[in-house]
Amino acid sequence: MERSLGALDWLAAKRGNVQEKPAHLVTGERGEDAVLFFLIRSGFTVVARRWNDGPLPGDLDLIAWSGATLCFVEVKTRTTKNMAPAELAVDKHKRETLRRLANQYLRQLPGTERPLTRFDIVTVYELPGSSRSIRLIPGAFGWSERGHGRG
Repeated sequence: MERSLGALDWLAAKRGNVQEKPAHLVTGERGEDAVLFFLIRSGFTVVARRWNDGPLPGDLDLIAWSGATLCFVEVKTRTTKNMAPAELAVDKHKRETLRRLANQYLRQLPGTERPLTRFDIVTVYELPGSSRSIRLIPGAFGWSERGHGRG
């Protein structure tokens, strides 16, 4: 499936059916594609990708079930290690945005009982001359800045 997705992207670009995007967005999408398949191979069930409710700014890169836990997954892709670690890009403002979006996603679920949830960060490094490196940080942050509340 991964190769098929890559081949379809290549074919679309070859035919001119792709809008030009800034390099950092292309890198980010490539990382999200890689993490999608990484999560599936790791036993997750991915239920949404680049989810946005409309009026709220931002998006949730991936939403997936890991057993009975619903995971909101933020992907950070880098092509160099010369800067701070990728996971540090998920700053307080970004965490607040992700929490707001996750709350909105949970509101749309059927039933009244909320599932167990967590916020994961997945870092992807695509360094020249090296194979891609993917690292999952489960429960990277919680529902508040003080801790990992709300299970």
